[in-house]
Amino acid sequence: MNTKLFIGGLSCNTTQETLLAATTQYGETTECNVITDKFTGKSKGFGFVNFQTQESADAFLEGMNNQMLDGRSIKVDYATDKKDSDRGPRTNSFSSNRRY
Repeated sequence: MNTKLFIGGLSCNTTQETLLAATTQYGETTECNVITDKFTGKSKGFGFVNFQTQESADAFLEGMNNQMLDGRSIKVDYATDKKDSDRGPRTNSFSSNRRY
């Protein structure tokens, strides 16, 4: 049972409160997060909502996918957990073969 949804395409003006308000007609949520830039505090364009029931999550996905929220068409899908191996190797921008 996956009740956590990914919401992409959010406006930079979207807050947790506005996203939470969009979920109220679909059911109770246990968590609602809009991912924000640590310097500006504005939305990075995506977030996550966790519903209490599978039925509520399904209803939100069906009702809000490709719909407008804060002037932007949003994409809703089931969230998946990323593992470190899914992210690929971390590299630094400087090559060890570079000569100065």
